[in-house]
Amino acid sequence: MAKPRLKVAITMGDPSGIGPEVILKALPQLADAAAITVIGDGRVFSSLGRLPDKIKGVRFLDLKNVPAARFSFGKARAEYGKASIAYLDKSLQLLSSGESECLVTAPICKEAIKAAGFKFSGHTEYLADRTKSPGAVMMLLNRYLKFSLLTRHVPLKDISGRLTREELTKVTVSTYRALKNFFCLEEPRISVCGLNPHASDNGAIGKEENLIIKPALRRLKSRIKFLKGPLPADVAVAGAYAGDCDAVIAIYHDQALIPLKLSDPLSGVNMTLGLPFLRTSPLHGTAFDIAGRNIARPDSMISAVRLAIECSCASRHRWQC
Repeated sequence: MAKPRLKVAITMGDPSGIGPEVILKALPQLADAAAITVIGDGRVFSSLGRLPDKIKGVRFLDLKNVPAARFSFGKARAEYGKASIAYLDKSLQLLSSGESECLVTAPICKEAIKAAGFKFSGHTEYLADRTKSPGAVMMLLNRYLKFSLLTRHVPLKDISGRLTREELTKVTVSTYRALKNFFCLEEPRISVCGLNPHASDNGAIGKEENLIIKPALRRLKSRIKFLKGPLPADVAVAGAYAGDCDAVIAIYHDQALIPLKLSDPLSGVNMTLGLPFLRTSPLHGTAFDIAGRNIARPDSMISAVRLAIECSCASRHRWQC
């Protein structure tokens, strides 16, 4: 007897960005892989020439929440920010009721959601708040590399103050569990970056490695067999690319994003760990400069949906066994 297909919710993201376009381009390649529900605005999709439910096997929930009179692509507006949050709220209802099992989110615009009165810096923070998941962790990955971020959208001048033993422990343990549960690795290998150049050269170029990172890792090594660090970021990334570890803990945003975008941006995915469900998204933003021009590539969206399906199925199988 065939097993029921996994139920996936996809939110349209900011109506004015490339989210609607990449969803429409991705769906024909994905509709047979899962039971997909798209949440968005029908008038926006219609302006691109097609509604999602015209693709066989796709359900579409039209919230009709984008004012048609002044809609245009490529604009950061409060009403678009409000609409993009409404899609998320609807997806949480579906997840809570069991109508969906995992979530894929098209990009939202931080400027627009701020203008709409929301105080969150992105999907990760909003979903963590709504689901009461203080342990949520951002993992960024492509076909070559996996990174978990200790800090996310934080100014560089504030990174040191956010670096604590407790936060490093949380992120490393969440990464270890995700590698086991979602990627079926029995003994995950994890490398941890230093904050400073050369991982401080034992305190010669900064104190954070000796005072915070090393003590945290000493405690963690009793739980995680293959754990290395703090390593200079270039050493950690080069080793991961060569296959010497399964994931890297990046201390700040660009330690992860630069190597991911250089090595293979088209397969890139943003994955949230620590929620009651699995959430993924493409590894790109709203791309207002090309929105509505039918030139956006759907590769990262396809990768995000496929990863959500694969990891959710792997986790389901692991816990059933």
